[in-house]
Amino acid sequence: MQDQMEMVKEVISTFLNDRKEGKKQLVEWFLNKVMEEEARIQVSAEPYERSEERKAHRNGTRKRKLNTTDGTVELDKPQIREFPFETKVFDRYSRVEKALDSVMLESYLHGVSTRNVMNVVRSLGMENVSASYVSSLASGLDANVKTFLERPIESPMKFMYIDATYFKIREDGRYSNKALYVCIGINSEGKREILSARLHDSETEMQWEAFFDNLKERGLKGVELVVSDGHRGIMEAVSRSFLGASWQYCHVHFLRNLMKVIPKKKWQSVSLIVKEALENESLISRAQDVLVANGLEGASDMFERWHPSLYNYLAFDPNCWRRLRTTNVLERLNLEFKRRTRKIGAFPSEQSLMRLVVSIMMDINEEWITGRKYISMEGN
Repeated sequence: MQDQMEMVKEVISTFLNDRKEGKKQLVEWFLNKVMEEEARIQVSAEPYERSEERKAHRNGTRKRKLNTTDGTVELDKPQIREFPFETKVFDRYSRVEKALDSVMLESYLHGVSTRNVMNVVRSLGMENVSASYVSSLASGLDANVKTFLERPIESPMKFMYIDATYFKIREDGRYSNKALYVCIGINSEGKREILSARLHDSETEMQWEAFFDNLKERGLKGVELVVSDGHRGIMEAVSRSFLGASWQYCHVHFLRNLMKVIPKKKWQSVSLIVKEALENESLISRAQDVLVANGLEGASDMFERWHPSLYNYLAFDPNCWRRLRTTNVLERLNLEFKRRTRKIGAFPSEQSLMRLVVSIMMDINEEWITGRKYISMEGN
């Protein structure tokens, strides 16, 4: 009791001298007390107490960081010897954490783990893991994945962004790259929603069309503009699946492809007019002339070929142009997938990949729906 009083005095003293640091310490102290109480309830006994009602035994604590609005706090997360400790403190992050646990443990139990994976498993606070625990963890996650991917699409989605990103998966003793199809829609309020994710062996027109069919079966309607990279399969599938909608070639992807046919030593002399032409359709002829004058007929031909699909975004409110001419919103989502899965390397199965990426999607989707508008729909 005396120790607790001294700790409270120290926190108050810090708060009076440095409010931000003091607030962090206060949050840290309070959340540690919450977890101590949660552990006491789950164990059904006080620390070191001899009791017939005791269900389990404490096994120390593990340091766990939590990002707050005032900075990162380091908490002492209790460990329970007989079963995993459950806490509401990290509720916002628990879905992704459980999915990550599931992938790591599945890798370990399937014999594809390395010493590095074992270290990650230990860092998750799980020394003794049973197949039944992994199975129960996975089944709950699979239900969440199914619910999220099959939920009705209730709002019209005027704008859509689509892309595929690749992950390495182990199948039948060998590794292969699989394409994760992802779609983001902008709802009637101007907010982003992650509409779907599907895993395929590669990108084909037929598979993209099936992907779009699933979206329409769930209620997708009102699509007017679809933004993507220059994959021909996407372009053809969009033209058949969304009659009356336009396809917008992402400017970032177009520039990447254009730079492949322009030598580095010549890029500096043409880059300015190229970028200006992408933002001002009236400059496209001038840009082509500059490219030809620099001996870059192939680059000029690319402008000619893709001209109609580079400027479909201009049909909408100018305030939205910057966000309608690229797939940056999807690129950032894909980077988040990679960042939060880099510990894994290769996934042990398709199911484990979907559990983790959809769990990440669900967290991000909640932030988007409750957050600010991405696009103002007033002028659209």
